[in-house]
Amino acid sequence: MKDYHISRHNSFYTIGLNYKKADAEVRGKFSVDDAGMEQILLGAKSQDIDGLLITSTCNRTELHGFAQHPFQLIKLLCDTTRGTVEEFQEVAYVYKNNEAINHLFRVGTGLDSQILGDFEIISQLRQSFNRSKKHDLANPFIERLCNSVIQASKRIKNETEISSGTTSVAFASVQYILKNVPDISEKNILLFGTGKIGRNTCENLIKHTKNPHITLINRTKDKAEKIAGKFNLLVKDYGDLQAEIRKTDVLVVATSAQSPTISKELIYPKKPLLILDLSVPKNVSDNVLDLQNVTVIHLDHLSQMTDETLERRKQFIPQAEEIIQEVKNDFIQWLETRKFAPVIKALKKKLKTMKEEELDYQSKKLADFNSEQADVISDRIIQKITKQFANHLKDSNTDADDSLELIQKVFQLEVNPR
Repeated sequence: MKDYHISRHNSFYTIGLNYKKADAEVRGKFSVDDAGMEQILLGAKSQDIDGLLITSTCNRTELHGFAQHPFQLIKLLCDTTRGTVEEFQEVAYVYKNNEAINHLFRVGTGLDSQILGDFEIISQLRQSFNRSKKHDLANPFIERLCNSVIQASKRIKNETEISSGTTSVAFASVQYILKNVPDISEKNILLFGTGKIGRNTCENLIKHTKNPHITLINRTKDKAEKIAGKFNLLVKDYGDLQAEIRKTDVLVVATSAQSPTISKELIYPKKPLLILDLSVPKNVSDNVLDLQNVTVIHLDHLSQMTDETLERRKQFIPQAEEIIQEVKNDFIQWLETRKFAPVIKALKKKLKTMKEEELDYQSKKLADFNSEQADVISDRIIQKITKQFANHLKDSNTDADDSLELIQKVFQLEVNPR
């Protein structure tokens, strides 16, 4: 990336792990919450990392950024999370430059999602960019790349049917409940947690179970009340969690806690209980599995549920890939223009200096000289000249390096590479 005058470092890396090689327990160790992201960004600035994006979802954690070596990014992640470098290396991937760009396009457009066509990552990408920008870690490359991925995602969503039909972890959760819990409309359902998956699950539960006995609990009660008001649900205090669990038939856990919130001490094992853990890291302790009458189903199991909808989506992959290639080509073309941007900028500066000297001379020589009009006309001429040079450099038949050298020599330019 040196020739593109974007970063102090020559290489753009993606380091991360996802559902393909890392199970929920391992992904949980490397999961990064909002505070962790802030910590990583602050650490990146102190380690001379230039440009950084962090994405952490239920099925992946990734860092994308410019560094001298990818280990800088790996160490930042491991220092902030419960995972070790050794654990990371067992399941991780590292992509560089074009491979890293390709990977981010596939992730952001739902082609690399655990459920094909799931576009939830796009909102994460936007948040990640805004967070990086706040810390002055979103350089022009990062900004342009994010916008290009978002553009490709929108086009794929609008121009293909890769996200058609209802299939998501939240929907799979409800389908599992419908298939495995008889008389579900008569059962007590407790939803613990109001994250995005929790909210979507709640909506699907109401839509498909026709169950009026759904209770909502969240550590922050006002968040629960906002959602409950929308769906006319019962809200209980966090302190009532144990009592409500012992009354319920189905418990859906969708919190964002970094350690288990549900243990066997909270459960009354004399009656059947189905627990769906939709959290990463896992929020249901392994000791719950010791209890009879209790079934625990985790998010990974639900994500593997395939149906006709997913099979139908696969036929739109080639169309999605064509859109990605088209948008990515535009991004690469923009990137190529970065090679000569400093020379064009220096040329414009030199022409403006020449303009100012000439206007100053003419204003002293001519009594009726109209400096404002001359300024407008000369600026337009400078714009046309620099545009002509830029178009010449963009031409695929042009040897850009030779042309850049000639322009610098003819105009005696002092070029600032950044």
